[in-house]
Amino acid sequence: MRSGKVIHIGAMFVTMFLTALPALAQGRSDVSDDPAASDASFPMWAYPWDPKVKLPPGDHVPRSVPGSSATFSMAQAQDLYFAPDWHPDDHPPMPEIVARGRKPEVRACGSCHRAEGTGGPENASLAGLPAPYIVQQVANFKSGARKASGPARGPVNLMLQNAKALTDAEVQSAAEYFSRLKPKALIKVVETDLVPMVRLNRNHYVALKSVDKEPIGLRIVEVPADAERFELRDARSPFIAYVPTGSIGRGEALAKTGGSGTTVPCATCHGSDLKGVGPIPSIAGRSPSYLVRQLYDFKQGARAGSLSPLMRPTVEKLAVEDMVALAAYLASLAP
Repeated sequence: MRSGKVIHIGAMFVTMFLTALPALAQGRSDVSDDPAASDASFPMWAYPWDPKVKLPPGDHVPRSVPGSSATFSMAQAQDLYFAPDWHPDDHPPMPEIVARGRKPEVRACGSCHRAEGTGGPENASLAGLPAPYIVQQVANFKSGARKASGPARGPVNLMLQNAKALTDAEVQSAAEYFSRLKPKALIKVVETDLVPMVRLNRNHYVALKSVDKEPIGLRIVEVPADAERFELRDARSPFIAYVPTGSIGRGEALAKTGGSGTTVPCATCHGSDLKGVGPIPSIAGRSPSYLVRQLYDFKQGARAGSLSPLMRPTVEKLAVEDMVALAAYLASLAP
Protein backbone atom coordinates (compact mmCIF):
# COMPACT_ATOMS: atom_id res chain seq x y z
CA MET A 1 0.00 0.00 0.00
CA ARG A 2 1.25 3.48 -0.74
CA SER A 3 2.17 5.89 2.00
CA GLY A 4 0.70 9.37 2.12
CA LYS A 5 -0.30 12.30 4.27
CA VAL A 6 -3.35 12.49 6.51
CA ILE A 7 -5.66 15.28 5.38
CA HIS A 8 -7.52 17.50 7.87
CA ILE A 9 -10.09 19.81 6.29
CA GLY A 10 -9.04 22.92 8.20
CA ALA A 11 -5.39 22.61 7.21
CA MET A 12 -5.69 20.82 3.88
CA PHE A 13 -5.47 23.75 1.49
CA VAL A 14 -2.86 25.69 3.49
CA THR A 15 -0.63 22.64 3.95
CA MET A 16 -0.72 21.65 0.29
CA PHE A 17 -0.15 25.19 -0.94
CA LEU A 18 2.76 25.85 1.42
CA THR A 19 4.25 22.53 0.35
CA ALA A 20 4.03 23.73 -3.24
CA LEU A 21 5.92 26.97 -2.66
CA PRO A 22 9.47 25.53 -2.96
CA ALA A 23 8.49 23.84 -6.20
CA LEU A 24 7.07 27.07 -7.54
CA ALA A 25 10.28 28.88 -6.66
CA GLN A 26 12.34 26.25 -8.49
CA GLY A 27 10.06 26.23 -11.53
CA ARG A 28 9.25 22.53 -11.15
CA SER A 29 6.59 21.08 -13.44
CA ASP A 30 4.75 19.14 -10.74
CA VAL A 31 2.90 22.27 -9.59
CA SER A 32 0.80 24.47 -11.87
CA ASP A 33 1.54 28.15 -12.39
CA ASP A 34 -2.20 28.67 -12.81
CA PRO A 35 -3.23 31.39 -10.32
CA ALA A 36 -6.34 29.31 -9.56
CA ALA A 37 -4.14 27.04 -7.45
CA SER A 38 -3.50 29.90 -5.00
CA ASP A 39 -7.10 31.12 -5.01
CA ALA A 40 -8.81 30.52 -1.67
CA SER A 41 -11.95 29.44 -3.56
CA PHE A 42 -10.06 26.81 -5.57
CA PRO A 43 -11.35 23.30 -4.70
CA MET A 44 -7.93 21.78 -4.02
CA TRP A 45 -9.57 18.66 -2.59
CA ALA A 46 -10.89 17.83 -6.08
CA TYR A 47 -7.37 17.89 -7.56
CA PRO A 48 -5.50 15.40 -5.34
CA TRP A 49 -1.84 15.24 -6.20
CA ASP A 50 1.30 14.70 -4.14
CA PRO A 51 4.28 13.68 -6.31
CA LYS A 52 6.38 13.08 -3.19
CA VAL A 53 4.45 9.92 -2.36
CA LYS A 54 6.60 7.09 -3.69
CA LEU A 55 5.28 3.78 -4.91
CA PRO A 56 6.74 0.83 -3.05
CA PRO A 57 8.36 -1.69 -5.39
CA GLY A 58 5.59 -3.85 -6.78
CA ASP A 59 5.84 -7.43 -5.58
CA HIS A 60 5.18 -10.49 -7.71
CA VAL A 61 2.80 -12.23 -5.31
CA PRO A 62 -0.31 -13.43 -7.21
CA ARG A 63 -3.43 -11.69 -6.00
CA SER A 64 -7.12 -12.24 -6.64
CA VAL A 65 -10.28 -10.12 -6.51
CA PRO A 66 -13.92 -11.07 -5.94
CA GLY A 67 -15.72 -12.53 -8.94
CA SER A 68 -12.59 -13.35 -10.93
CA SER A 69 -10.55 -16.51 -11.45
CA ALA A 70 -7.59 -14.48 -12.73
CA THR A 71 -4.51 -13.60 -10.68
CA PHE A 72 -2.21 -10.64 -11.14
CA SER A 73 0.58 -9.22 -9.01
CA MET A 74 0.96 -5.69 -7.71
CA ALA A 75 3.96 -5.32 -10.05
CA GLN A 76 1.70 -6.03 -13.01
CA ALA A 77 -0.93 -3.60 -11.71
CA GLN A 78 1.73 -0.87 -11.47
CA ASP A 79 2.95 -1.47 -15.02
CA LEU A 80 1.56 1.36 -17.16
CA TYR A 81 2.07 -0.76 -20.28
CA PHE A 82 -0.26 -3.49 -19.06
CA ALA A 83 -4.00 -3.49 -18.28
CA PRO A 84 -4.95 -6.25 -15.81
CA ASP A 85 -7.97 -8.02 -17.28
CA TRP A 86 -9.81 -9.37 -14.27
CA HIS A 87 -13.15 -9.92 -16.00
CA PRO A 88 -12.54 -10.80 -19.67
CA ASP A 89 -16.13 -12.00 -20.14
CA ASP A 90 -17.39 -8.48 -19.36
CA HIS A 91 -16.08 -6.92 -22.56
CA PRO A 92 -14.95 -7.63 -26.15
CA PRO A 93 -11.24 -8.25 -26.83
CA MET A 94 -9.12 -5.23 -26.00
CA PRO A 95 -7.19 -3.57 -28.84
CA GLU A 96 -3.44 -3.69 -28.34
CA ILE A 97 -3.29 0.05 -27.61
CA VAL A 98 -5.76 -0.45 -24.74
CA ALA A 99 -4.20 -3.65 -23.39
CA ARG A 100 -0.48 -2.85 -23.70
CA GLY A 101 0.02 0.54 -25.31
CA ARG A 102 3.03 1.10 -27.55
CA LYS A 103 6.40 1.35 -25.84
CA PRO A 104 7.93 3.71 -25.06
CA GLU A 105 5.68 6.54 -26.23
CA VAL A 106 2.18 5.39 -25.29
CA ARG A 107 1.00 3.76 -22.06
CA ALA A 108 -1.84 1.26 -22.16
CA CYS A 109 -5.17 3.11 -22.14
CA GLY A 110 -6.61 0.34 -19.95
CA SER A 111 -3.93 0.79 -17.34
CA CYS A 112 -5.32 4.12 -16.14
CA HIS A 113 -8.89 3.84 -17.43
CA ARG A 114 -9.16 0.09 -16.60
CA ALA A 115 -9.80 -2.74 -19.01
CA GLU A 116 -13.51 -1.93 -18.97
CA GLY A 117 -13.21 1.83 -19.14
CA THR A 118 -14.48 2.38 -15.60
CA GLY A 119 -11.62 4.66 -14.59
CA GLY A 120 -11.54 6.10 -11.08
CA PRO A 121 -11.77 9.38 -9.17
CA GLU A 122 -8.26 10.26 -10.33
CA ASN A 123 -9.12 10.25 -14.04
CA ALA A 124 -12.20 9.58 -16.20
CA SER A 125 -14.63 6.79 -16.94
CA LEU A 126 -14.70 6.14 -20.69
CA ALA A 127 -17.18 3.27 -20.84
CA GLY A 128 -20.10 4.08 -23.13
CA LEU A 129 -18.90 7.54 -24.17
CA PRO A 130 -19.50 8.34 -27.86
CA ALA A 131 -16.49 7.41 -29.98
CA PRO A 132 -16.43 10.85 -31.72
CA TYR A 133 -16.39 12.53 -28.28
CA ILE A 134 -13.40 10.43 -27.15
CA VAL A 135 -11.56 11.18 -30.40
CA GLN A 136 -12.22 14.90 -29.96
CA GLN A 137 -10.98 14.92 -26.35
CA VAL A 138 -7.70 13.27 -27.35
CA ALA A 139 -7.35 15.89 -30.09
CA ASN A 140 -8.00 18.62 -27.50
CA PHE A 141 -5.32 17.24 -25.19
CA LYS A 142 -2.94 17.04 -28.15
CA SER A 143 -3.58 20.63 -29.25
CA GLY A 144 -3.51 22.06 -25.74
CA ALA A 145 -7.18 23.05 -25.85
CA ARG A 146 -7.84 20.76 -22.88
CA LYS A 147 -5.64 21.13 -19.83
CA ALA A 148 -6.47 21.40 -16.14
CA SER A 149 -6.69 24.08 -13.48
CA GLY A 150 -4.36 23.94 -10.51
CA PRO A 151 -1.62 21.35 -9.89
CA ALA A 152 -0.12 19.60 -12.90
CA ARG A 153 -1.38 16.22 -11.75
CA GLY A 154 0.20 12.98 -12.90
CA PRO A 155 -2.92 11.59 -14.63
CA VAL A 156 -3.28 14.75 -16.74
CA ASN A 157 0.44 14.84 -17.58
CA LEU A 158 0.33 11.22 -18.74
CA MET A 159 -2.74 11.94 -20.86
CA LEU A 160 -1.02 14.92 -22.47
CA GLN A 161 2.03 12.79 -23.26
CA ASN A 162 -0.04 9.93 -24.65
CA ALA A 163 -2.20 12.23 -26.78
CA LYS A 164 0.83 13.71 -28.51
CA ALA A 165 2.20 10.27 -29.42
CA LEU A 166 -0.98 8.42 -30.38
CA THR A 167 -1.68 7.82 -34.07
CA ASP A 168 -5.11 8.53 -35.52
CA ALA A 169 -5.66 4.79 -36.01
CA GLU A 170 -4.80 4.06 -32.38
CA VAL A 171 -7.15 6.77 -31.12
CA GLN A 172 -9.97 5.49 -33.30
CA SER A 173 -9.40 1.89 -32.18
CA ALA A 174 -9.46 2.81 -28.49
CA ALA A 175 -12.45 5.15 -28.91
CA GLU A 176 -14.52 2.51 -30.68
CA TYR A 177 -13.64 -0.07 -28.02
CA PHE A 178 -14.55 2.10 -25.03
CA SER A 179 -17.72 3.37 -26.70
CA ARG A 180 -19.04 -0.21 -26.94
CA LEU A 181 -18.67 -0.86 -23.21
CA LYS A 182 -21.54 -0.59 -20.74
CA PRO A 183 -20.94 1.79 -17.81
CA LYS A 184 -20.96 0.17 -14.37
CA ALA A 185 -22.75 1.51 -11.30
CA LEU A 186 -19.78 1.63 -8.92
CA ILE A 187 -20.32 4.78 -6.84
CA LYS A 188 -22.31 4.85 -3.62
CA VAL A 189 -23.16 8.46 -2.73
CA VAL A 190 -23.61 9.10 0.99
CA GLU A 191 -24.89 12.40 2.42
CA THR A 192 -23.25 13.16 5.74
CA ASP A 193 -21.98 15.90 8.04
CA LEU A 194 -18.98 13.87 9.22
CA VAL A 195 -16.53 11.85 7.11
CA PRO A 196 -13.73 9.36 7.81
CA MET A 197 -10.23 10.72 8.07
CA VAL A 198 -8.41 10.22 4.78
CA ARG A 199 -4.86 9.89 3.50
CA LEU A 200 -3.69 11.52 0.28
CA ASN A 201 -2.27 8.65 -1.71
CA ARG A 202 -0.45 10.42 -4.55
CA ASN A 203 -3.46 10.99 -6.86
CA HIS A 204 -6.45 9.85 -4.79
CA TYR A 205 -7.69 9.60 -1.22
CA VAL A 206 -7.87 6.50 0.96
CA ALA A 207 -10.02 6.28 4.08
CA LEU A 208 -8.15 5.51 7.27
CA LYS A 209 -9.36 2.68 9.50
CA SER A 210 -9.47 5.03 12.48
CA VAL A 211 -12.87 5.63 14.10
CA ASP A 212 -12.12 9.36 14.14
CA LYS A 213 -14.18 11.58 11.85
CA GLU A 214 -14.17 15.23 10.86
CA PRO A 215 -16.66 17.72 9.35
CA ILE A 216 -17.09 17.33 5.62
CA GLY A 217 -17.28 21.07 5.01
CA LEU A 218 -17.69 22.22 1.42
CA ARG A 219 -16.16 19.24 -0.34
CA ILE A 220 -16.71 15.72 -1.62
CA VAL A 221 -14.65 12.89 -0.16
CA GLU A 222 -14.45 10.04 -2.68
CA VAL A 223 -12.55 6.90 -1.68
CA PRO A 224 -12.29 3.30 -2.89
CA ALA A 225 -14.35 0.90 -0.79
CA ASP A 226 -11.41 -1.55 -0.99
CA ALA A 227 -8.06 0.18 -1.43
CA GLU A 228 -6.23 -2.93 -2.63
CA ARG A 229 -8.81 -3.75 -5.32
CA PHE A 230 -8.42 -0.18 -6.52
CA GLU A 231 -4.61 -0.51 -6.58
CA LEU A 232 -4.97 -3.78 -8.52
CA ARG A 233 -7.05 -1.91 -11.15
CA ASP A 234 -10.12 -4.10 -10.79
CA ALA A 235 -12.76 -2.63 -13.10
CA ARG A 236 -15.47 -3.68 -10.63
CA SER A 237 -13.83 -1.92 -7.69
CA PRO A 238 -16.55 0.19 -5.97
CA PHE A 239 -16.24 3.68 -4.50
CA ILE A 240 -17.91 5.64 -1.74
CA ALA A 241 -18.51 9.35 -2.28
CA TYR A 242 -19.34 11.30 0.87
CA VAL A 243 -21.18 14.53 0.05
CA PRO A 244 -22.61 17.32 2.24
CA THR A 245 -26.06 16.73 3.71
CA GLY A 246 -28.75 18.10 1.41
CA SER A 247 -26.48 18.42 -1.61
CA ILE A 248 -28.22 15.77 -3.72
CA GLY A 249 -31.60 17.55 -3.52
CA ARG A 250 -30.01 20.93 -4.17
CA GLY A 251 -28.09 19.52 -7.10
CA GLU A 252 -31.23 17.97 -8.54
CA ALA A 253 -32.97 21.34 -8.47
CA LEU A 254 -30.03 23.01 -10.20
CA ALA A 255 -29.79 20.24 -12.81
CA LYS A 256 -33.51 20.23 -13.61
CA THR A 257 -34.42 23.90 -13.37
CA GLY A 258 -31.19 25.86 -13.60
CA GLY A 259 -31.79 27.36 -10.17
CA SER A 260 -33.44 30.62 -11.29
CA GLY A 261 -30.64 31.52 -13.66
CA THR A 262 -27.69 30.10 -11.72
CA THR A 263 -27.06 27.58 -14.48
CA VAL A 264 -28.77 25.88 -17.43
CA PRO A 265 -30.87 22.70 -17.06
CA CYS A 266 -28.53 19.81 -17.85
CA ALA A 267 -31.12 18.06 -20.05
CA THR A 268 -30.84 20.90 -22.56
CA CYS A 269 -27.67 19.29 -23.97
CA HIS A 270 -27.22 15.95 -22.19
CA GLY A 271 -30.70 14.54 -22.80
CA SER A 272 -33.71 13.96 -20.59
CA ASP A 273 -32.02 11.04 -18.82
CA LEU A 274 -28.64 12.87 -18.76
CA LYS A 275 -27.06 9.93 -20.59
CA GLY A 276 -25.94 11.95 -23.58
CA VAL A 277 -27.21 12.83 -27.03
CA GLY A 278 -25.11 12.25 -30.16
CA PRO A 279 -21.56 13.52 -29.47
CA ILE A 280 -22.63 15.00 -26.11
CA PRO A 281 -21.47 12.66 -23.30
CA SER A 282 -23.43 11.09 -20.50
CA ILE A 283 -23.01 12.80 -17.13
CA ALA A 284 -25.12 10.37 -15.07
CA GLY A 285 -23.35 8.16 -12.55
CA ARG A 286 -19.91 9.67 -13.07
CA SER A 287 -17.30 10.27 -10.38
CA PRO A 288 -18.30 13.42 -8.48
CA SER A 289 -14.64 14.38 -7.97
CA TYR A 290 -14.16 14.22 -11.73
CA LEU A 291 -17.35 16.23 -12.34
CA VAL A 292 -16.27 19.04 -10.01
CA ARG A 293 -12.89 19.23 -11.76
CA GLN A 294 -14.53 19.48 -15.17
CA LEU A 295 -17.03 22.15 -14.10
CA TYR A 296 -14.23 24.18 -12.54
CA ASP A 297 -11.95 23.68 -15.57
CA PHE A 298 -14.70 24.80 -17.93
CA LYS A 299 -15.29 27.91 -15.84
CA GLN A 300 -11.56 28.74 -15.76
CA GLY A 301 -11.13 28.13 -19.50
CA ALA A 302 -8.81 25.17 -19.02
CA ARG A 303 -11.20 23.17 -21.20
CA ALA A 304 -11.48 25.13 -24.43
CA GLY A 305 -12.37 22.54 -27.06
CA SER A 306 -14.95 22.88 -29.81
CA LEU A 307 -17.89 22.01 -27.54
CA SER A 308 -16.70 24.17 -24.64
CA PRO A 309 -18.71 27.28 -25.66
CA LEU A 310 -21.86 25.25 -24.99
CA MET A 311 -20.76 24.92 -21.36
CA ARG A 312 -20.09 28.62 -20.79
CA PRO A 313 -23.69 29.55 -19.79
CA THR A 314 -23.73 26.48 -17.55
CA VAL A 315 -20.63 27.27 -15.51
CA GLU A 316 -20.12 31.03 -15.56
CA LYS A 317 -22.28 31.71 -12.47
CA LEU A 318 -21.53 28.50 -10.56
CA ALA A 319 -19.89 28.75 -7.16
CA VAL A 320 -17.96 25.74 -5.83
CA GLU A 321 -20.95 25.00 -3.60
CA ASP A 322 -23.11 24.68 -6.72
CA MET A 323 -20.55 22.40 -8.38
CA VAL A 324 -20.50 20.15 -5.31
CA ALA A 325 -24.31 19.91 -5.35
CA LEU A 326 -24.51 19.18 -9.07
CA ALA A 327 -21.77 16.55 -8.86
CA ALA A 328 -23.42 14.87 -5.86
CA TYR A 329 -26.75 14.61 -7.68
CA LEU A 330 -25.29 13.43 -10.99
CA ALA A 331 -23.13 10.81 -9.27
CA SER A 332 -26.19 9.44 -7.47
CA LEU A 333 -27.87 8.56 -10.79
CA ALA A 334 -27.63 5.22 -12.57
CA PRO A 335 -25.05 5.47 -15.38
